[in-house]
Amino acid sequence: MIRLPAADQLVGRVPVLWRALAAILILGGLILLLVESRARILRAGTEVRLATAPVDPRDLFRGDYVILNYKISTLDPAALDGEKSLRRNQIVYVRLAPGADGFAEAKGVYLAPPALVPGESAIEGRVTSTSSCLAGADGEPDCKLGTRAIRVAYGLESYFVPQGTGLAIERTERKRIEIIAAVAPSGQAAIKRLLIDGKLVHAEPPY
Repeated sequence: MIRLPAADQLVGRVPVLWRALAAILILGGLILLLVESRARILRAGTEVRLATAPVDPRDLFRGDYVILNYKISTLDPAALDGEKSLRRNQIVYVRLAPGADGFAEAKGVYLAPPALVPGESAIEGRVTSTSSCLAGADGEPDCKLGTRAIRVAYGLESYFVPQGTGLAIERTERKRIEIIAAVAPSGQAAIKRLLIDGKLVHAEPPY
C-alpha cells in the first residue's frame, strides 16, 4: 500500500521563505478584494441622499470620525410595507425612495431584496433594536409616542475625516449635513460624499 505524506509534512518541505511569500500574497489578495468590493460600490452604486444627525467625534487612535444617525435608522414597521414583526440581529432590506425634499425615505422593510420601481433602491441593514422610541416631528426620539420602532444599522454609521475636522462637523446643525451614499444592487452601501449646506466637505476616493 502506498502511503501518501500528510499535508503538514508536505508543507514542511516548502522553504520558509516561500511559505512567507505565499502568506503575504494571500493576505494582499484578500485586502485587494475588500478594497475592490468597496470601490465597486462607490463607482456603480445608486446614489441616495441621507439626512444625518452626527453624534460623537474623535477616535484618538485612528484619527477623527463622526458617528452618524440617519432618518432611516429608526423605522416603524407598522407604518411601512413589508415585514411587521422583526427580531434583533435580523438582516433586512429597506426600500428607499426620494421624498419631496430629495432625501431618501423608507417605504418598506423586508427580509429579502424587494421589487423596485425606477427611482427606488434597497439598502441592506441589520436590526439592532426592536424597542426604540419613535421619532417626533423634529426627528428626535420621543418616547411619549411609544417604543414600537426598530433601529437599523447600515454600516454607514462611522465616517472617518481628516484629523482636526471631526469636532467641527459634530457641532454642525443636523439639518445642514447630508450624506451621499452609494447603494449597490446587492443592498450593500458605502458613504461617497459628506456635504454641509449643500457644499462638498469630504469625498471618498475610488480606492
